[in-house]
Amino acid sequence: MGDEKAVNNTATLTDSHLIIEPRGLDKLWSFAGSITVPWDHVRGATRDPGMKNEPKGWRGPGLRVGQKISGTFHADGENQFWNVSGYENTVVIELTDEHFTRLIVSLDNPADTANRITQRASAR
Repeated sequence: MGDEKAVNNTATLTDSHLIIEPRGLDKLWSFAGSITVPWDHVRGATRDPGMKNEPKGWRGPGLRVGQKISGTFHADGENQFWNVSGYENTVVIELTDEHFTRLIVSLDNPADTANRITQRASAR
């Protein structure tokens, strides 16, 4: 799968917030224009292509077709936001005191981006 399909989110790291924004039609499929989280609610991030094998829970609202997973998924009493097409660029962002406990998204340069998110979160 090409990078254009696999990477369908933009991560913006500001001084005060992490902003995850689905690109293109993913905004429609995920029912999210963007997700903004203050840094003190971000626990860290990891690159994790192994999320392919994790249970997703039940969907609502969202889309699940093949390896395209987009929207809110409910598992073990937690709300998780997923927006991935394939798993090679998957980053898992752990949150606290937010509607979502995790953001599971495809991002450019997943290992570097996860590292930058973790460094910024731990600097708070």
